[in-house]
Amino acid sequence: MTVNEIKKQLETSKKPVAKAFHIGEHFKVLLFGFKKGMKLEDHKAHHTTKLLVLEGDVIYHQGRKDIRMKQHDEVEIPAEASHSVGALEDSLILLTQG
Repeated sequence: MTVNEIKKQLETSKKPVAKAFHIGEHFKVLLFGFKKGMKLEDHKAHHTTKLLVLEGDVIYHQGRKDIRMKQHDEVEIPAEASHSVGALEDSLILLTQG
């Protein structure tokens, strides 16, 4: 249901859509949906995070590196590392923190 909600909201959104998928005492799982061209600007997470591309094609930027990621690609994001994500096509990513 969460994925369908994100896709529905993306129809009219001008920015990425985020929803909590599962939250526990020491972890959080989030889903982010992007339309082609949308970007999640530079930000930091306070916990180590794993990013997994469920659908689409994104550019993950951290420091001086850009990583193009497609379906089922994953990257670990260190805590407090400044990073951004931009969508090269309609995309859905899963973030696991904690």
